[in-house]
Amino acid sequence: MTRPVRAGAAVTRRLIRKEARGDLPLLACLTVVVLVVTALCAWIPAYAGGQEDQALRQRVGATQSQAPLISLSTTPEIFDTVPPALDTASLLDAGDTLTEHLSGSAARHLSLTGGSYDYGQASLISPRTPGPADTSTRLTAGYLPSARTHLRYVSGHAPADHTPLGSAPQIGLSQATAQALGVRAGSRLTLEFAKTLGVQDAPPRAQLQVSGVFRARAGSDDFWTGRETLDQPARYPAERSAGTVLAVHGLLGLDAADLLAGAGVGGPRVTWQLHADLSGAALDRAHALTGPLSHYSADLSDALCQGVDPITSDISCHIRGQATGPLLVTDSLTPLLDAFTAQDQQARDLATFAVDALAAVALATVTVAVRLLLRRRQAHLRLQRARGASTTRLVLLRCAVAWPVVLIAALLGWTAGVTLAPTGTSGSPQPMTAALAAAVVALTVPLMTWHAVREPRRPARLRRRRRTLAAGRRVVLELTVLTTAAAGVIALRGQGPDGMLGVVPVLVALTVVLVLLRLYPLLLRPVLRQTRRGRGAVAFIGTARAAQDAPATGLALFVLVLTLGTAVFGGLVQQTIDDGLATGAAWTTGADASAKVAGTVAPAPGAAPTGIRTAVQHLYTLQLAGQTEGTVVPQVAVITVDPRQLVAVAPASPLARALLSRLATPKEDRAGANAPLPSFLSPSLRASERTGGFTTTIVPNGRPPKDLTFKPVGTLTTGQLRDPLLGPVTAQIAAGTPMLITTARAGQLIARQASGSTVLLLKDDGPTTARPAALRSAAAKALGPTARIHIRSQTLSALRADGLTQGLGAIYTTSCVLAALLGLLALVLELTLTSHERSRTTSFLRTLGLDAKQAGALHFLQLLPLALASAAGGTLLGLLEPRLMARTLDLRQFTGGPAQPALRTDYSLTIALVAGVTTLILAAALTETVLARRRGLGGVLRLV
Repeated sequence: MTRPVRAGAAVTRRLIRKEARGDLPLLACLTVVVLVVTALCAWIPAYAGGQEDQALRQRVGATQSQAPLISLSTTPEIFDTVPPALDTASLLDAGDTLTEHLSGSAARHLSLTGGSYDYGQASLISPRTPGPADTSTRLTAGYLPSARTHLRYVSGHAPADHTPLGSAPQIGLSQATAQALGVRAGSRLTLEFAKTLGVQDAPPRAQLQVSGVFRARAGSDDFWTGRETLDQPARYPAERSAGTVLAVHGLLGLDAADLLAGAGVGGPRVTWQLHADLSGAALDRAHALTGPLSHYSADLSDALCQGVDPITSDISCHIRGQATGPLLVTDSLTPLLDAFTAQDQQARDLATFAVDALAAVALATVTVAVRLLLRRRQAHLRLQRARGASTTRLVLLRCAVAWPVVLIAALLGWTAGVTLAPTGTSGSPQPMTAALAAAVVALTVPLMTWHAVREPRRPARLRRRRRTLAAGRRVVLELTVLTTAAAGVIALRGQGPDGMLGVVPVLVALTVVLVLLRLYPLLLRPVLRQTRRGRGAVAFIGTARAAQDAPATGLALFVLVLTLGTAVFGGLVQQTIDDGLATGAAWTTGADASAKVAGTVAPAPGAAPTGIRTAVQHLYTLQLAGQTEGTVVPQVAVITVDPRQLVAVAPASPLARALLSRLATPKEDRAGANAPLPSFLSPSLRASERTGGFTTTIVPNGRPPKDLTFKPVGTLTTGQLRDPLLGPVTAQIAAGTPMLITTARAGQLIARQASGSTVLLLKDDGPTTARPAALRSAAAKALGPTARIHIRSQTLSALRADGLTQGLGAIYTTSCVLAALLGLLALVLELTLTSHERSRTTSFLRTLGLDAKQAGALHFLQLLPLALASAAGGTLLGLLEPRLMARTLDLRQFTGGPAQPALRTDYSLTIALVAGVTTLILAAALTETVLARRRGLGGVLRLV
């Protein structure tokens, strides 16, 4: 019994080796597909994670340059001792006491960067301000060590951290503040601070000595954002009385709080800043930080806060022996991460469309390869079946040949993908996805083999019934696909893209193919009728064969349409994003460059060099009242502009031309001080007062109150509201705020406000591109070193370098290229699979006298409809998909700007792709023609 078993096993092994050698070309195709797919399963997640990390670091870095993402703050209680005392140095050095209560990864990735403190506004008692315009002065003082590198003292010195015994606390003032107060280095300021309720009956007073006067240094970071009053004083109307309040800011030394506490001044607000280290796997680290931060405040309260303060009735805390109020944790990282997660999810959904299309093309390529393999083995399989081989044996034999190849290819592809994948990112290779892809390829072989050999051919009397059932199944299948695709599109437009809806583009592609296959014969019928009347038979036979072979070429048509459609879709996304980036950069800067400072200030005269034009925009916040209906509209954003300056900066701007034609008229130039101010209104402001104008009461510096009247001369359209000239201004206005644009004459009448701002637009008229250095220098000279400057070219470069944008472009490019290569392979295999019937028809006609030229024309006519249908279907799919997903295809997060960028088709890429597909199919026809010419008479007769 042993010898027959061993002999049978040896025969089986020889049979497997023989069939493997015969199937090497097709097994090589399976190897390529499995290797590519498994390598991508290892590479794409890691690469995409690295791009997400880069994008998050860019956003975190930009935010942390302006203000700390995470901070702790509290107010020390100085009246728990007699006399009141405060050890500021010890309190600011208590950062390690606070950070030791961080748990998990937060303890490793959060570090203390320093501490600071600040007092609320105090009234300046002496000296009095030299000008009559200011009825009161409010001074805000604080200790800010990070400001030292951004200042240069022009007289005196910085406030001492350790004040000599018996000296007053020291304060440093900016040059503009010192001039507004009429003081210099060595002067003394008498301040009245707010009293502490329950402890003091009268506000305490203290003296500060001006140690020095500084100037701000211009820097490339955003230190001055939100701290402009440290350099420039602000004026705003008094709330409960007539007059103007002068608001100034000064810097204290470290021990100034100790000395002020001894004078009875309540404790300042002490703040510690924490720095988030998001190097490496930034996204994973950020997600790991949010958990500990969510209960960090509770942990601090449990550890440091016990009991209730008898004076304030607040929770009493103790930090290194110093009694303080409740500890407040400010977490700006979590909201930033939530916003980034929404953007990242949109990028992932867009990438899923390309990856799903690539997976569908790969599966179609595998199907074609297995079909061709079974077609080549069809006679051999019939012979084995006739000799008694069971279906199971034939299926296992094919699996024994294909499965080792699939397994080896999967291991090689996974190893290559892991080797090429970047390490240390938030993304990691997906072994389960790779195993699933290899399993799908492996199972395709036995399923298709079983379908091919499961039973012998049915009797002839059942063929008609078989055709009827096949037609019915086709109709059911087509209706199922159409219904599923329609449901997927409706769900995609209703709830937005998600992981399960990533296959919707594939279903849409399949729907387009089914429609083409149905229209294929219908469109060819008029051609058939026309060619039937002709003299030659070549055109008629070629067209008839193309119509008859339409179902047989369905898989090739699906691969070509899906590949071409995905490439067109990817080109559209990239073109839309690229155009949108330019629009977003223009919206951010307004012109070639823009500069912004807090307060409504006048730019320094003569600051702009030759070749650079400027335009000034002032932003105010006013309360307006309707003249006719009397409607009061609070918090209206009033923008004053000089239309001529705007036209000089942006001559092609529709908004600038509209403002010039309606605002800057000769009559308006000669108008008196009491004349109504022509104005453009936003739609929401116009709706609140449909017929009349608006009035407001202002308090000019040192003069009695005055009424201003705004006369509407136009309503801003949607296009005008989205004009880039308004970008730097409207970025400071909350969404939905009513807006009014009027002439620069209004700015001469409205008092300066602390909440206002000044925007300077700059245009370079140089012969070449805008010069960033010249624009930055001109902006700094005009508005001072605290101006926040944006250069359009640099802003555009930063937008293009965003990690999400780069990652999305790389994934689409890689997926489209690989899909094109796999589609080419599938097309070659499909044409090889169907070439036998075309060659048989040609050989039969050659025996009837068909010459070589006519045979070539016949091959050409048989494949021409496939080329045209593929080009039309792929282009239609690529242009249709974005329109179907218009509501969910939110690309604004990649581009910036006020609105969703308009979809832009990359026509050059589309034409190149269509030409490539058409050329490829026609090249196949040429190849078949050349092979037919080389075929001798014996080969022709054998095919017949």
